[in-house]
Amino acid sequence: MAIVIHRRLDLKDVSCRRSLRRVSSTMAELSPGELVEIIATDPASVGEFAAWSRATGNTLLESSQFGTVFRFVIRKL
Repeated sequence: MAIVIHRRLDLKDVSCRRSLRRVSSTMAELSPGELVEIIATDPASVGEFAAWSRATGNTLLESSQFGTVFRFVIRKL
């Protein structure tokens, strides 16, 4: 089964706090079950996106690192 990314956010060089605000507003635009892919470079984003997902009920499907770049895939609740 293929994974369909509905929105992509390039948040490289954006602070984690600003990234969370952008992700929150993007999630408000998605329908339940849709996926957002986030690319970030702030190392704090790893823990922050995991905590944010737990707090909001959205599902963090993937969290990976390639060098200094982090990739997250989150499914909207």
